[in-house]
Amino acid sequence: MLDSIREYLIGLLLGLPGIIFAITVHEYAHALVSSALGDPLPKASGRLTLNPFRHIDPIGLLMLIVLRFGWARPVYIDPRFYKHKKLDTALSALAGPVANFLLAFVMVLVEFVLNLVYGSVSDSLSSFWVTAMSVVYTMVDYTVIVSVGLGLFNLIPIAPLDGSKVLYAFLPFKAYEKAIRAERIGLIILVLLMFNVPGRVLEIVGVPYWITMWLDLSFYLGFARNICIAGFEWFWAAVLGLFGL
Repeated sequence: MLDSIREYLIGLLLGLPGIIFAITVHEYAHALVSSALGDPLPKASGRLTLNPFRHIDPIGLLMLIVLRFGWARPVYIDPRFYKHKKLDTALSALAGPVANFLLAFVMVLVEFVLNLVYGSVSDSLSSFWVTAMSVVYTMVDYTVIVSVGLGLFNLIPIAPLDGSKVLYAFLPFKAYEKAIRAERIGLIILVLLMFNVPGRVLEIVGVPYWITMWLDLSFYLGFARNICIAGFEWFWAAVLGLFGL
């Protein structure tokens, strides 16, 4: 029991920097793109920064750590300053997930570099430096996992996630306005899917798990995350292979 708690706390400690980094990059990207599109609100509200304390919601961060379902402080935008309201809103929303994928893409390269360095100097390293490199590698690996997961999660086209803003860009204006007003319903649907409430209800009445798991949103997110990370790893392995590394 104590060993399990110890392992959990160590994993939490090593994963926390990656969570904070991924959230910060995500929210900063929203602010950066919105500002580039002419919106002065992100800068005026102090969100055009990589300072994590400007983006983190303490309760949302705690929920993300404990339940793996949380939130950051949203970057408020003012679409009235956009030249193309729907398109620019979609671009601003898309910036967060794209930034997360780019962060993970770079961090996978860092993992490869760390492996190469470790392989070339491991025989001459003391136990302290071996442990230190292992810790750094684990933290980078957590950053990759969290960043890809955050990017994929926010691409889900359910309000209030970023994917819904991208979807709205393709709606007629009247439907767009109605969708904006119905965002609270989307949040309820999202919570139900994230905790697989429909599947759990079906399990109570005797439906087997191999059926109900297909209703679990986290199942699809985990599968997509693994595919995405494998793609990044394949790319960098191919690139480094060209240089004989």
